[in-house]
Amino acid sequence: MKKKISLFMTLLLALSLLTGCAQSTSNVASNVPETIKVGLNYELSGGVATYGQSLTSGVELAVEEINKNGGVLGKQLELVKVDNKSDNAEAANVSSRLATRDKVVAILGAATSGNTKAASPAANENKVPLISASATADDVTVDSNGKVREYVFKTCFSDSFQGVTMANFAFNDLNLKNAAVLVDNTSDYSKGLAKNFKETFTKLGGNVLTEEAYQAKDTDYKAVLTNMKAKNPDVLYVPGYYEEVGLIVKQARELGLNVTVLGGDGYDSPKLLEIAGAEALNKVYYTNHYSSMDNAPDVVKFKEAFNAKYSKDADAFNALGYDLAYFLADALERAGVADSVKLKDALASTNGFKGITGTLSVDEFHNPVKAVTILQVVDGNPTFLKKLEP
Repeated sequence: MKKKISLFMTLLLALSLLTGCAQSTSNVASNVPETIKVGLNYELSGGVATYGQSLTSGVELAVEEINKNGGVLGKQLELVKVDNKSDNAEAANVSSRLATRDKVVAILGAATSGNTKAASPAANENKVPLISASATADDVTVDSNGKVREYVFKTCFSDSFQGVTMANFAFNDLNLKNAAVLVDNTSDYSKGLAKNFKETFTKLGGNVLTEEAYQAKDTDYKAVLTNMKAKNPDVLYVPGYYEEVGLIVKQARELGLNVTVLGGDGYDSPKLLEIAGAEALNKVYYTNHYSSMDNAPDVVKFKEAFNAKYSKDADAFNALGYDLAYFLADALERAGVADSVKLKDALASTNGFKGITGTLSVDEFHNPVKAVTILQVVDGNPTFLKKLEP
């Protein structure tokens, strides 16, 4: 009897161990994510909402294509989309939430330089790569000491490149020698472009006759524009965002300040035309990442796909968002696993990634080496003028 009881207890223990192993195996399997979570930290409302919305549309189109073609590493990409409301503090909160609560493998966004810099500390601290497709400030990926932020990347050219490019274009291509500069002193983006434009323009032999300042959300610029007109410039450099720039250009024309106006990629929004009007925008040029007039086969394919999904033409921010999603997918595949640390290393080693907005490689400062496009506004329509390689 004792032998039978002992045998029974042994069998019971063995079954218990097998059940435990099965449960353990089941739990391990259940902990393997069915999807790869990617966070979106974008300006979906607030002052620069068209940027965040356009970037998000581009990302979503690309992710839809990627998932349809088998996903990444055999898994589907899952977007966790959160609105930062065009606010620095909210961008920081969203970054922290995506990294710690939502456990994303990477964070895409924010759209603006200020919001991206606010979102960067949480990404760095939690070792989750943050990639912006449109934060052009030179110090997005490096700190005040010039040290690279290990987990922060961008896929757009920097303010220094935009400012230098436009200064050369004004002096050498348009033969303009006397500039007035109007800068948003609340914006890192605006101040960065202005600084590099002034330095390059004066080195070339041009004159910066005057510099005036405004603040985001201002609506009346007639006093500063009147002061600038009195200096008799032949070019007005206004690096800023479409909401203010539209009013500035409109009011400049109303005051008879009909000189050439130059700016950066912050002009790229259909709202600019709505605010300023087509006639006021003649003699306006700006640097940008992409031209819808590019007829390269891959660009045409993208434009057709975007139009089919959204029933409208793609802008530069749509294209930047689209490239960003494929840029991330490429790095994940090269990392070989959905691991944030390995993804960071793969992003840093990117060389020759071909996107809609150009071919890029990531330099030692986590910035891309890529081309810039100059657009001219003709009767309200941004038209391709030239493309400059770095």
